[in-house]
Amino acid sequence: MIAGVCAGIAGYFGVDPLLVRIGFVIAAAAGGFGIVLYVACLILIPAEAGSGAARPRRAGRAAIEVGFGAGLLLLSLLLTLRALGIWFSDAVVWPLVLVAAGGALLWRQSAAAVAESSEVAEASEQEPAAVKEPRRTLISRTGLGVALVIAAGIVFLQATGSLSAARNVLLAVLVVAVGAGVIFAPWIARLVRSLSAERSERIRSQERAEMAAHLHDSVLQTLALMQKRADDPREVAALARRQERELRSWLSGRESDAAGLGAALEAAADEIEQAHGVPIEVVAVGEVPLDPPVEALVAATREAMLNAAKFGGGSPVDVYAEATPERLEVFIRDRGPGFDPAAIPADRRGVRESIVGRMERHGGHAEIRSAEGGGTEVELRLER
Repeated sequence: MIAGVCAGIAGYFGVDPLLVRIGFVIAAAAGGFGIVLYVACLILIPAEAGSGAARPRRAGRAAIEVGFGAGLLLLSLLLTLRALGIWFSDAVVWPLVLVAAGGALLWRQSAAAVAESSEVAEASEQEPAAVKEPRRTLISRTGLGVALVIAAGIVFLQATGSLSAARNVLLAVLVVAVGAGVIFAPWIARLVRSLSAERSERIRSQERAEMAAHLHDSVLQTLALMQKRADDPREVAALARRQERELRSWLSGRESDAAGLGAALEAAADEIEQAHGVPIEVVAVGEVPLDPPVEALVAATREAMLNAAKFGGGSPVDVYAEATPERLEVFIRDRGPGFDPAAIPADRRGVRESIVGRMERHGGHAEIRSAEGGGTEVELRLER
């Protein structure tokens, strides 16, 4: 406020300038040491040291001003009531003032942090150089509010003569907590290890299921096609090269070239149509970007299209996909001979793992409706 010394020091250390100013005022009141220190800092610290870091922090200063303002307003109200004859003991006045200041500071700091994050997000869209307020500055103001509330409790206990009793209760609680921790620590450690092992096993099981489903959809299907077209070496070589490229891309983790759900379904339909010679008509309404759940939906749709092309008796395959803000839905329909879903052998993983299991692992649902001679319809749903 006078020469920018406190703002420069606060900007350098990442704390609120008001806290530094309060410290200098207290030091100045205690024998004038703060004045000497302020002049020495003004002479010795270069002007450039704090110019770049001492940015205005309106949200933080507003939080502290609101906290101290609430405390002072409550203090003035209580003193006014005392002057009017309504008596309030000092054992009640000062704790209430501290609680009001600390509570207002914490609430204001929380609201200011939310507003500041929104301002930084908006500024970052316009100015790439927008800098977020240092975390230690937020912690210092939050710590000040917590300290005021704790100080209010200590002042109240001291004024009422209950501080020693509270200290005894706190000591008893600490002893009980330490004893309980020693007793239950082995059980808690075993529980944590058991939960960690179960989580690791579940992750490994899901990874194995995903790998098995992918190998079934890609490598095994390509090998089956190569067996059927063994009399055409060029076609077999083309299938092998295509499968090699797909497998290398999957192992390296490269994303698909398709930008969204509709494009990915079109690419899968084109691939199956070229491989099996069955016309596949894809209609997609709405578009969503590819993420792991949507990629799983595309993979399950591809497996359903592949089954329709292989076992649909050569009938055309219709695919309808719709993307809404609530869910994604895909319908795959053929007019083939149909089949009984309950009669699928246990060793066949196409429908069970690549369609139904894959959708369930990603929070979706798959329903297969088919009848002998009535064609097949596969419905896939994924909640957004």
